[in-house]
Amino acid sequence: MSKVMIVGTGNVGASIAYCLINQRTAVSELVLTDINKEDAEGEAMDLRDTLAVSPSYMKIRSGDYSEAGDCDVIIITAGIPQKPGESRMDLLKKNAAIFKDMIGEIMDNGFNGIFIVVSNPMDVLTYLTWRYSGLPAEQVIGSGTILDSARLRYKVAEKLGIHPKSIHAFQIGEHGDTEFALWSSASVAGQPITELLDLNTLNEIEDYARNEAYAIIEKKGSTHYGVGACVTTLLNSILGDERRILPVSSYDDFTGVYNGFPAIVGREGVVRRVGVHLTEEEGIKMQKSVNALKNAIKEIGE
Repeated sequence: MSKVMIVGTGNVGASIAYCLINQRTAVSELVLTDINKEDAEGEAMDLRDTLAVSPSYMKIRSGDYSEAGDCDVIIITAGIPQKPGESRMDLLKKNAAIFKDMIGEIMDNGFNGIFIVVSNPMDVLTYLTWRYSGLPAEQVIGSGTILDSARLRYKVAEKLGIHPKSIHAFQIGEHGDTEFALWSSASVAGQPITELLDLNTLNEIEDYARNEAYAIIEKKGSTHYGVGACVTTLLNSILGDERRILPVSSYDDFTGVYNGFPAIVGREGVVRRVGVHLTEEEGIKMQKSVNALKNAIKEIGE
């Protein structure tokens, strides 16, 4: 069984914890940490109230970084949240400073497990977590475009009148404005999605997957249920050594950045990125996304 720490008990961190309790999971101990210690303790108390009726049982409590040393996974959701009208990159300089101190303190307490970074701008903060921690790149993973791909699959399924789990498709690149749909390899029961839906519909679906977060933030202030479920899927793949192919944010040796791309995920973290073929048009889109991430990294002098 495994010990997991969630750093940040706002809507996203609390949603991840709630999703964990409501699934069968290998987590035996869950520690909630937040700069607001009262909030972390309140969330732990509230979550413990579900244990008598939930499918999983685990020890749940609030704590601090002194417990990081024997954690198998630390999930980071901390940071200044995205505001209406604000892009993920607008958050960068604010959250980079927070991460430098936070990662340093976690590592000072002997952590040698796997980081899952959820805070935005996620790809750049995952890169910074890797740099600040000194851990091997495979042990530092961003939530990537798992949620964006879930949105893509949902919309395709809606158009075709079938279950989203029957859709095999990925949204890849930066978790942000330059992400795009990998339509060339998207399929349903072996049939290319490009043969089932016309170009206008495909473009509409891709835009939906890219921009849905902004629409949700404008209406209710934040997105957290979707990411909670997606991060739980990622965590279960790690702890259960499921070796699922997920579009996580992983390190690309060729470009030197972290970005969302299909990768095999297991107990040791990212086993490897999958060699998915890109068309020429998709390659151009990926380079645009990589350039955006490189420019963001340059802005903070890394």
